[in-house]
Amino acid sequence: MKSPPDKRVHAYRPDLADIALSADVQSDQFVEPKLRQCVNGVVPLLGEASLESRQVSQIRYGEFLDVFEFRDDGFTWVQNRSDRYVGYLPPHTAFSEKIASLSSRISILRTFLYPEPDIKSLPLDELTLGSYVSVDGLEGDFAALNEGGYVFAAHVAPAEEIQTRDYVFTAGQLLHAPYLWGGRTPKGIDCSGLVQLALDIAGIDCPRDSDQQCGVIGQPLPCHWRDMSWRRGDLVFFPGHVGIMTGCDYMIHASARDMKVVVEPLFDVVMRGHEINAYGRMG
Repeated sequence: MKSPPDKRVHAYRPDLADIALSADVQSDQFVEPKLRQCVNGVVPLLGEASLESRQVSQIRYGEFLDVFEFRDDGFTWVQNRSDRYVGYLPPHTAFSEKIASLSSRISILRTFLYPEPDIKSLPLDELTLGSYVSVDGLEGDFAALNEGGYVFAAHVAPAEEIQTRDYVFTAGQLLHAPYLWGGRTPKGIDCSGLVQLALDIAGIDCPRDSDQQCGVIGQPLPCHWRDMSWRRGDLVFFPGHVGIMTGCDYMIHASARDMKVVVEPLFDVVMRGHEINAYGRMG
């Protein structure tokens, strides 16, 4: 029997579904999504339409969204076009119907969005590494954004310029960033979010969750993990966890045990009971 589509990356419920899935799932109603762009710095993507629901991922400033439902309670049911992840955004999330260019991105870990080109003005929001922005022009040291507000111009770069194939370096920039379940920014990040963001900045498309990443990138170990010739940049997959090798012995990962991004010997991670089930080698 064919397995049903993964609801994490396919928008369907018994009462409502993406029209693109009409041949694959059963639902009372199929709808054409409405395209919107997120203009909040970071927004939680929730598993259910409730403020008590678990955060399953996040939406960053400038990301495109397919919106399937604008609910009366203020929640919206959406799919992130960046990684196809589906969930609910809370009330008062700021969307734009005017779709801005994806030509520029935030090039440092965190920067502020100001109401005017003045560092002494009270920031409106905080933008994070990899967020897409559309620059309308320059005013002194500041870039004026299409949707309003200003960011320090040196913190913005053409999208292709912030790419570095050295995703281990990008992951290292996030060392000591706090662990956050469902997080995918330097303000708070989980294990798969760290891998996804690092690969994203390297121009490599990557799914959201560690099992999805393993399914796309992972492959069986050719030998016992102790006998592996681990290389810098190898991804290491465990049940429900993932990290990146910084060399032949050490791994960087967002650790729920330490509640931050850490570098530690792979041996120590395995000895705590984490069994390696696959690895990924990028090129």
